[in-house]
Amino acid sequence: MTAPLTRAEKTRRTRQRMLEAAARLFRERGWAGTTVEDIARTADVGVQTVYFTFGTKRAVLKEVLDTAIAGDGDPVATLDRPWARAVLAEPDPAAQLARQAAGARRILRRAAPILEVVRTAAGSEPELAELWRTNLEQRHAVQLRFTEALTTKTGGALRDGHDARSAADIALAVLGPETYGLLVTARGWTPSRWEHWAADSLVRQLLP
Repeated sequence: MTAPLTRAEKTRRTRQRMLEAAARLFRERGWAGTTVEDIARTADVGVQTVYFTFGTKRAVLKEVLDTAIAGDGDPVATLDRPWARAVLAEPDPAAQLARQAAGARRILRRAAPILEVVRTAAGSEPELAELWRTNLEQRHAVQLRFTEALTTKTGGALRDGHDARSAADIALAVLGPETYGLLVTARGWTPSRWEHWAADSLVRQLLP
């Protein structure tokens, strides 16, 4: 006989159901086309349950985005995750860049549609403009940590005199959701083809 669910487990499952409903609606309808009422109806909960759990529609979107980027709900920073630690520990510079591209592909397959919701709404919604800026800064901080490691592995010599910060700018552009969306979503590339292109581009741009 199956044991009854605990209150904590019921709460966790309800939260997950609301996040899944919100993610689907945001992808399909965008920010403006999705209401808290829509999320509640799709998740089969009361509107007040959504507000009590998250507070605001922006908070729902932020948690949807954070979960999509991480791949789970665990409060573990990107640089503390196994794939990022493997990037930093990789001794070969070209192999490190390949690991960066592979990690970006896995994240963007989950998160690119939600990032696009945030990006497109940021122009008219100040609260989402701030969320987009924060995400951009976080992505750059991760790439900067990677390129600092890359610079050390190449003995301080990157292509065309790049330092870690300008190398992080390049990685941010190559591995960003805008480039992924253009090539994969708009032009029909497979994620695997994008990953190989991104890794090759980083090697050509950054390694001596």
